[in-house]
Formats: sequence, C-alpha cells, structure tokens
Amino acid sequence: MGGRPRGRLRVHLGVAPGVGKTYAMLSQARRARERGEDVVVGLVETHGRAATARLLDGLEVLPLRTLPYRGTTFTELDVDAVIARAPALVLIDELAHTNVPGSRNAKRWQDVAEILEAGIDVVSAVGVQHVASLNDEVERITGVRQRETVPDEVLRRADRIELVDLPPETLRRRLAHGELYPADQVDAALTGYFRLGNLTALRELAQRWLAADSRLGPDRDERLGPDRDGRVDGERPGLPGTRSWEARERVVVALTGGPEGDTLVRRAARIAARGKNANVDLLAVHVTNADGPPDGDPATLVRQRALVETLGGTYHQVVGEDVPRALLEFARGVHATQLVLGASRRRWPFARGVGATTSALSGPIDVHIVPHEATGLGRGLARPGPVLTRTRRLSGWALALLGMPLLAAVLVPLGLSLPSELLLFLLLVVAAAMAGGMWPALTAAVFAFGLLNWFFTPPVRTLTVARPENVLALAIFVLVAVMVSTVVDLAARRSREAARSRADAEVLSTLAGHVLRGESALPSLLARTRETFGLSAVTLLERSDESGEWRVVATSGGMPATSPGSADTDIAVDDRLVLAARGRPLEANERKVLEAFGAQAAVALRQQRLREVADRAGPLAEVDRMRTALLAAVGHDLRTPLASARAAVESLRSTDVTWTEEDRGELLATADESLIKLNRLVSNLLDMSRLQAGALGVRLEPVAIEDVLPHAVDDLGPLRDRLETDIPPGLPEISADPALLERVLVNLITNAVRHNPGGEPVRVTAGSHGGDVEIRVIDRGPGIPAEAHERVFLPFQRLGDRDNHAGVGLGLALSRGLTEAMGGTLMPQDTPGGGLTMTISLRRAS
Repeated sequence: MGGRPRGRLRVHLGVAPGVGKTYAMLSQARRARERGEDVVVGLVETHGRAATARLLDGLEVLPLRTLPYRGTTFTELDVDAVIARAPALVLIDELAHTNVPGSRNAKRWQDVAEILEAGIDVVSAVGVQHVASLNDEVERITGVRQRETVPDEVLRRADRIELVDLPPETLRRRLAHGELYPADQVDAALTGYFRLGNLTALRELAQRWLAADSRLGPDRDERLGPDRDGRVDGERPGLPGTRSWEARERVVVALTGGPEGDTLVRRAARIAARGKNANVDLLAVHVTNADGPPDGDPATLVRQRALVETLGGTYHQVVGEDVPRALLEFARGVHATQLVLGASRRRWPFARGVGATTSALSGPIDVHIVPHEATGLGRGLARPGPVLTRTRRLSGWALALLGMPLLAAVLVPLGLSLPSELLLFLLLVVAAAMAGGMWPALTAAVFAFGLLNWFFTPPVRTLTVARPENVLALAIFVLVAVMVSTVVDLAARRSREAARSRADAEVLSTLAGHVLRGESALPSLLARTRETFGLSAVTLLERSDESGEWRVVATSGGMPATSPGSADTDIAVDDRLVLAARGRPLEANERKVLEAFGAQAAVALRQQRLREVADRAGPLAEVDRMRTALLAAVGHDLRTPLASARAAVESLRSTDVTWTEEDRGELLATADESLIKLNRLVSNLLDMSRLQAGALGVRLEPVAIEDVLPHAVDDLGPLRDRLETDIPPGLPEISADPALLERVLVNLITNAVRHNPGGEPVRVTAGSHGGDVEIRVIDRGPGIPAEAHERVFLPFQRLGDRDNHAGVGLGLALSRGLTEAMGGTLMPQDTPGGGLTMTISLRRAS
C-alpha cells in the first residue's frame, strides 16, 4: 500500500430517488470486470429491486461490519476489510449515509476518503437532494428536509461526476407500476415527493449545480435537455399551489418606450449571454402606468419588441399605478434573478426615483441601473397627474381634519378682518380639493364654516350671526368650496378615464401585434391576459353539448376556475365558451378589454383544433404517400430478384439441357445473389416499418468496430471484393447495437459500391474524435449536390441513381433511422476529389 497513488472517485448523481443511480454504478462495475479489472462490492443498497439485485450476480461482495446499537444490530461498510482486500475498484453506495454511533467514522463519505487515501478507486452514488448547498432548495421544492448531506467540497473533489436522470413522466410511470416502492406507498409518493413539478425542478436544480463542472459525463447534453418551458415550480405536498425557485437565470429589462430602450435591451442580452451555459431567459416588460405617462411612444415600443424577439427574448406588458411595484411583481411572477432599468431621463433634482425605489424593494433580485445617452436630458419637473391616488386622498383628509384647526389656532390671535379670514380658509379648502377631491373638500368646507362662525363671526363663540352680510359671506364661502371640489373631482375622474382608455388602447395594440405575429397560441394568449390584468389565474371554459357540464380547455396561472360561478370575473365569449378570471373582480372598463382577449382566445382555440386535425391528417397522408410509392416500387423491385432466382433454379432443374459445372456454378451464383438482394429488400422494408411504428428494439452495449465490420463484409456477398478497410488498432469501444450497426454498414457499403466507378474500391475508415467514434464509408462516384444532402435520406428516393433498377430507395433512410435509434448521427459529406462520404458518429462506451 505504501507509495500507492491516491484512488480516484467517480460519483453517480441521481436527480431523484429511483432514477437508477445504483443500477448505473453496478453496470459500470460489470463493464470494468469484463475488461479484466479487479472489482469488488463494498456496500450496495438494492432496496429490494430485482433488476438491481441481478447485477450483483458474479461480483465479489465483501462482508459488512456488524455493530450493536440500542439493542439492535446494524451493518455498516467495513473499511478495514476493503483496505485489506486492496482491489483496483470498490463500489460504495449511499455516499451521504450517516453511520451508526460507534463506527469508525461518523459519515460514509469519510469512510470513502480513507479508502481513496489507500490508493483504491471508488465508485459511489448520491442523490441531488443530499448535496449540502442544495438542501434548502430541495426542501422548498419538495417540502421534505433531508438530514443526511454530503459537503459540496467532497463532490467537487471527485474525478468524475455523472448525472443519472430519467424524464419525470417515466419515473412516475415506474413508480406507478410498483418498481420503486410497495403498492401501499405509491399513491402517497405520486401526490407528494414525486409530483411532476417536483421532479422537473429537481432535474433543473441538478443541471444548474453541475453546469460549471467539467467532470460531467459526455452524455450531459442528452440527459439534461430542457423540458423547459420557462418557469419551474416545485410543488409542496399538502399545500394548495406551488412554491417557486430560481432553477435558471432570468433577466428582465424594463422598457418605457423611450429612446434608451435599445441600449437597455442590448445590455440585458449581453448579461443573459454571459450565462449561456446556465440557460438564461431574457424578458422585456413595459408598464403602462395608470396615471397615463406622457413618455412611451407606441411605435418605439413595437420596434423595441421586435429587437427583443430577434435576440431570443419575449415581450410582456402590464398595467400598474406604481411603476416600481408593478415591475417587481412581474419580475417575481416570472422568477427573475436580474432586473435591468435605465437611468432617469429627467434632470436633477427632478429625476424620479423609480430605480432607487425598485432597488430598495427588490429583495433577492439583482437590479442594474444602466446609464444611456438620454440620461438627464429630459424635462425638468414632471407635471403631477390629476388622478386621485390613495396618497393624495389621505393628504386631502389631513388638510381638512388637521389643517383647519391649525389655521384657526393661528388666526385667532392675529385679529384679522373677516374677509381676510374667509379667503385664507377658502384657500385651504381649495388645497384640500386639489389634493383629495370632493369629499375631503366638502368636509373641509363644513368644518371651516363652523370654525369661522364660532371664532371669527360676531358674536364670537356662538353660532349666532349678527350681521346679514356675514351670513351671505359664509354661504358664498360654502358654495364656492362645493363648486371647486366638484370641478376638481370631475377633472380627476375624466383624467382617470382618459388614462385607462390609453392603457386599454396600448393593451389592445399589443394584442393586435401578438395576433399579427402568429403568436395566438392559446396558452400564450391566456398567460398574456393574466399578466396584463394582474390576475392569479385565467381559464377558458367550454360547456359540453351533451351533459351541459363545464370543462377546462386551457388555463394559465394557479388554481383554475372550474365553472363560471367559481371565478371572480367571467366573460361569455359565445354560447359554449367562457373566459373565467380569478384574482380580483375587474372593473367595467377592464371587462371590455377582457372581452377582446376572450374573442381572440376563441379564435386561438379554433386555430389550435384545426392544427390538431391537420396534424392528424398529416401522418395519414404520409402513410398513403408511402403506400402508393411502395406499391409502385415493390411491383418491380421484388419481382426482379425473385424472377432471376426462379429462372436460375428452373434452368438447373431442366432435363432438356446438359449443364457444365461452370454453367451450374454461374446459375447458382445468380440465384444466390438474387436471393440476397430479395432478403435485404424485405429486411429493409420490415425495419423501416418498425422504425416508423416506434417498435424497433434497440439494445445498446459496448462494441468494438473490428468485431462488427467482418460480419458486415460477409453479408455483402460478391460485393466484398470491391471493399477496402482501414481500421486503426486501439479504437475505443462504442455504445451500439451490433446487429443494427451491421445492417447500417451493409446498406451504406452497398449503396457506395453501386455508385462507385468500376475498378475503384469503396474505403471504410474509422477514428476517434472527443467523446465520439466516427466510421466513414467513402466512394469516388458522382456525389450529390450539397442542397440534396438531406433529401437522400427520405424513403423511396433514388437521387443520383443511373437507372431505376436499384431498389426502392430505403437503404439510406433506414440507415439514418437505425443510427439515430442508437443515439448517433449519419451525415453525408463531399469526398475530396469527388464522390460521397457517409459518416456514422456514435458515442464512446463509458
């Protein structure tokens, strides 16, 4: 053991329980043993799964250490036994496991560290839920606290980390079939930890953690492909609704319709591009202020929206009185991690504090304030909008209830004349009207009337008015106050209506642009409706003609309304469709705009159903086309080799002619070659049928090219003499189905020989490139134009054939289908100097 280098650690990281990390670990061990490596099993948890337990057959399993604890006997990994055995590779499952008190180490990962120091390679497995830094995220997603964790540093020091993954639907199907847990636990698991949202969130959490780790296996892209539709929600068992988490970066850029928008969009796109490997989303949002902001050119917004979509982002529009809060509500709603704002265009000291307010309230969202050419070049003091907000109404009531007594307290000692006092009180009433509208002003007028009568109208401190002109003055005072209050309130209402009309017009123009761009897909439209009106859920309901019951056609947001009566607002689109909204009751003018969205939702539904009909008709038309082509082609191509073979056999059976041995050999060769062609044609037809039906069985295993190629050459028959192979020694094994790979090679070589000029051999070469192994079939024929490279893979194509007797044109189509079924690619390339090179690329076996 002395002087032996430190062992290497390879970890299989599972995205959820039951994805097969122990199975993957055992499969790797069996492959290593087949290569002659000394492999033992230190500890493996099969959890009663038969398929996993079968992989233990034939592997050496070391005895476990027995430990008593609280009257019960437990078994743990025997570190001393592993070190004494000193294998080349040992399997140790459940890296996050906590050992029984009294064990050599408190944690199993500490046992593994000792074994690695002894120079023994270790393969282990752990679930993403046990990674220490992700523990809180996993609890927020699933509602389950994992008490056993592995420090991130332990995993980061591993020599290789491989993600073990299954699509959430597949994992749930395995669970439902009883492959993971006993039958009495399946229902609880499906509605709890194994909810679809939870599994999707865990997959993306694992992807995000491994995104910057170069030790991830070569199958990363395949296993981590996005399901990914934007937001990821982890579902909490027992709780209605979901809890959101930042599975991926999302950058939101705020647009005002001003000239700075282009700069902001490009800056946000650069921020998003820095996180390209983390799958960053770019979203642009325009807040239509209920105060009716003067800035915000619709034409500029349309141009900026086009720029956002060109850069791969999405455009959104919301309505809100408080711009910072509306921005943050949208950002939190889409789970944004970064928010990009432009510096104010107004000159100091009148610059509005949208950026400062947003930054103060942003919480975990990073806020970027971006300077631009228009910074500080706008107008000075912004003219206050006339809409009576909550703050203004509170100010009006404060002036009415507090300002009047204070003014009276100030004027009593001064002893001014009654006209002067009336004017001062009238000024305060007008101020209350300007600030708070009619009711604070009316209250102020009545309060002022009482104070003037009591303190300032002789005789003072009584409600009696001695002089008639004072009565007239007080009456005119109240009348003027009422008139001013009414005018101010009416102006505020008209201003609000105008602002709302402008906001509605902008929303409708956005909807029109949404439709004109062909984005009228129903889910997208409902999501846009929910964002625009700030609702929790928007649902399109349809009533059944037979039963009269309502069913959900499409929904966006949280818990959908299942009937018009369960919604806060419902809009009847037609006799059968209703748009139901939950979250808050909508005002009358908002309902009018919602009706436009409902009408467009009905159009989107009809388009969606027409597309579904077209999609169903498309495969039928393709099947009919293929059937027609097959009948036309097979009529000749099956009869030709069959007729040749039959003629040769009948000639041999004939007693009228005496055949020489040479003639008999030639006739037998003709029959043999014809039957080979016939067999190949029928096999291709059957395999193409299985491929299109998705019923072709594929069994991948480590395969050496030098083992498959001789069998393919033998299948060529007489064509083998026109083949030249150049396979370098020492090529790594590939992951493939030997029988299917042999079929692919036979088809490609046969096709190459058919087009190769006489006397020129077809060459077959191979080489390793990164994580793939490439096999090339090279001919010196006429080749094909670059624009036709993809057409040669369509069934029943004979592109470039010199005659019409070369088969039904399935060889290349079948070859690509079989290659892709094995997880590889088949691509045509021009041969330098003329001809065509077909390149098969398959993954290296792990």
